[in-house]
Amino acid sequence: MQEILKAIEEKDCKKVATLLYNKVDSLEDEELKEVLEKAEKLAIECEDFELYKLTTYYFHEILGIDKVPEFEKRAEEKETFDAKFQLADLYYMIGELEKSLELYRALLEEETAKGNLEHVGRIYYNIALVHEELQEYDKSLQLMEKAEEAFRNLGDEEDLLRVQIHHAYVKFEAGDTYEAKAMLAGLLSKIIDKRDLIVEVHLSFEEIFEEDEDYDAALQECLYAMLFAKGTDYEEIAFGSLMDVLWQLFLEDDFETIYLNIDMFSSAFPDMKDFFDAVKAIALFKDDKMEEEEVSKYVEKVTDQRQIDLLELLGEAEL
Repeated sequence: MQEILKAIEEKDCKKVATLLYNKVDSLEDEELKEVLEKAEKLAIECEDFELYKLTTYYFHEILGIDKVPEFEKRAEEKETFDAKFQLADLYYMIGELEKSLELYRALLEEETAKGNLEHVGRIYYNIALVHEELQEYDKSLQLMEKAEEAFRNLGDEEDLLRVQIHHAYVKFEAGDTYEAKAMLAGLLSKIIDKRDLIVEVHLSFEEIFEEDEDYDAALQECLYAMLFAKGTDYEEIAFGSLMDVLWQLFLEDDFETIYLNIDMFSSAFPDMKDFFDAVKAIALFKDDKMEEEEVSKYVEKVTDQRQIDLLELLGEAEL
């Protein structure tokens, strides 16, 4: 919490947004309310609608406080592309998909008329995400291609690659698993020096393997994602993906897959060894291969409260 408050004091809106995204789950409601109020005030002062969108979303989704009308009013008053774009994204985030589509389409018409290719590419991509959420995968794929064309014409390689990664993922969602894998593999050589994009590719592979119930491969992809994400804004996302796989394995009573694979993570991340050793001990206990007293010895070594909470959660997993 103190790190976020310091970033707010320094008026570093980008850092505040990143910290909020990564650490929101670790804050108690009262702490979160205090942080969001200060971050919201900063966002309004600096007219940073991306940060403002994030605070509005967390107020709405976590604390049950509806500040969307206030956001709408300020976006209408400001009448800039960014204000309206972030409002459309906010609608998407809170599940107001028709409102999101309506605003995006209006923006697309405006920005196309102005010839703003960068804005056009972003709009096509975000409309594609809405159709993906609606499970209208054919429409989503068509719009991904339009976004790619816009970024290609701009010479914007990074955004082009980012869209291509998600394009492959939507292919997977549409049922073209092998084509999706081939597309992702084809992108790897192009992103070798872009760690965040490498993480996105490995997380996409992870979800494909998890869907196929190939959990050994899914865990291997989690390992790659976490290694490339270390020290970046993607660190929490990659760790969260691993926790999702572990949770699923505990739910399915597939304890063997856990305790056979978890040593990879203990070896790769020595600073988290106690946590991963404790996960292994719980899995062994669940599989009747370790006594409860022995498990306690491993669990007691873990001192980070968040990790303790995660161990409790995994230990209580039931179908």
